[in-house]
Amino acid sequence: MTAPLPMPNDGVRQRQQQIAANIRALILSGDLMPGDKLPSTTELMAEYNVANQTVQRALNILKNEKFIESHKGKGIFVAARAPQVVRAGHYPVAPAQGQPYPWITDHANQGRRGSSDLISVGETPAPAQVAAAFGIDKGTAVVTRHQLLKLDGEPAELVWLYYPVEIARGTPLAEQKKFTGGSPRVLADLGFPQRGAIDQVGTRLATVEEFVALELPEDMPVLRTFRVVFTDDQRPVEVQVMVKAGQQYEVQYRLSENGD
Repeated sequence: MTAPLPMPNDGVRQRQQQIAANIRALILSGDLMPGDKLPSTTELMAEYNVANQTVQRALNILKNEKFIESHKGKGIFVAARAPQVVRAGHYPVAPAQGQPYPWITDHANQGRRGSSDLISVGETPAPAQVAAAFGIDKGTAVVTRHQLLKLDGEPAELVWLYYPVEIARGTPLAEQKKFTGGSPRVLADLGFPQRGAIDQVGTRLATVEEFVALELPEDMPVLRTFRVVFTDDQRPVEVQVMVKAGQQYEVQYRLSENGD
């Protein structure tokens, strides 16, 4: 972690926030790996030219974000769990009949337990971005499913799923209950198999609902993915809005030579 030159002061954030940001970046980049021991408080004080109190505040920020953990009598270590890498366009194919949604099984294969809580289901006015994706007027009724995905019992992602009423009304997509296989299975059974999707990914600070539901430790960015899912003839049949804690996830894209 020793830098050739002292870390500059950006003149805006408090010094402990800057130190936490520097160490956080090293963890996210893999320069500090899960299980690695951080330098001692004395070493960090010397490296960043700050007082002990500032170092402790920086470490507390990272502890609250679950990047580091204290082992009594041994020191402070990078948390054993690395940030989750999410592949864009992860589950375009419906699972076989009776099989769980691949988000669940994929995390199980990584030794983690995935689950979901259904928050609400109903017809709601289409937000502007959703309406544009479906080619309808803003405020037109759409079927909306809102859920919270969890990993090992902890909140991981808030999801909103939107459907045109002519597709979803009167189907399992509009029912206040979960179904096996997720929406790809239901859409396929209705005759709308997923053929592709387009993602827009951005960051912003969390809304109040997101802050509370995801149990964020402070006012930090969330990773927001806006996905439009298409069936045959490039017809949009589903819009997904997925919000994750920004410090816990990275999105992976695979680009081919032909740009697919």
